Amino acid sequence: MAEKIKMTRKGYDKLVLDLEHRKTVKRSEISDYMGTAIADGDLRESAAYDEARLMQSENEAQIADLEYQLGLAEIVELGVGTAVAGLGAKVELEDGNGRKHVFEIVGTYEVDVYKGEHKKVSDQSPIGLALKDHKIGDVVQVTSPKGNLLEYTIMSVNYD
Repeated sequence: MAEKIKMTRKGYDKLVLDLEHRKTVKRSEISDYMGTAIADGDLRESAAYDEARLMQSENEAQIADLEYQLGLAEIVELGVGTAVAGLGAKVELEDGNGRKHVFEIVGTYEVDVYKGEHKKVSDQSPIGLALKDHKIGDVVQVTSPKGNLLEYTIMSVNYD
């Protein structure tokens, strides 16, 4: 059996919404587009029909992937009331130059390092693993992808 996928309730709910959207709205849009392409005539030379089939294939693959993830999902309860970093925590760090960084520790399938006011990092990433079970005032070290050793001081840990 496959290993459980740990995620927050928020991440799980987001996947459920994405799945429902793909099964209802997206499928309907693709079906309408495909119907228009079929009505236009000769399918052997129809770029619109080929594009619609590709869109349908991609959507069905995404649906299957989401169903797989949700089937293996293990919702982890947030550590509310604790000052220890873990899954679901927003952790404010300060680097050696005095710059502040905020990371939200999420499950692997919830990662989005470029969206929002803080970066969502996996609990299995180098920074996620370094922060796990540490508290305010602790100094953590992380090796960057380029091989540099980075040092951060934990300034706050919040579970919203």
